[in-house]
Amino acid sequence: MKQTKLVFISVLSVILTACSTAPNKINSQQSDISERGKASFYADKYHGRTTASGERFSQQAATAAHLKLPFGTRVNVTNIANNKSVVVKINDRGPYIRGRIIDLSKAMFEKIADPKVGVIDVAVTVIDKK
Repeated sequence: MKQTKLVFISVLSVILTACSTAPNKINSQQSDISERGKASFYADKYHGRTTASGERFSQQAATAAHLKLPFGTRVNVTNIANNKSVVVKINDRGPYIRGRIIDLSKAMFEKIADPKVGVIDVAVTVIDKK
């Protein structure tokens, strides 16, 4: 019985640790971090809600969500299909959908793509980190 409890607690600890949403540290020596992947935009229901950084989310703001970059980091997001780009500040965590690397506010997404498309291929380049 005692051994079963120990195993249960150990397994539970591993599961809880794996579910942690703490961001991974990014090497501060890297100033030109760049990645390619899919971008989407926030659903309207998130307008006015609090972001992970504590700021209020606005669909009109030049902001975005990224899983690892520190809050306050400014990045250039370029639509690979048409070479249009925007500069946004990371103030939230996400996206939590496999294959996506950044979620933009709707206004920023509209500057580089038609929102009817929903998901686009982008290059994300760090401009500066907070």
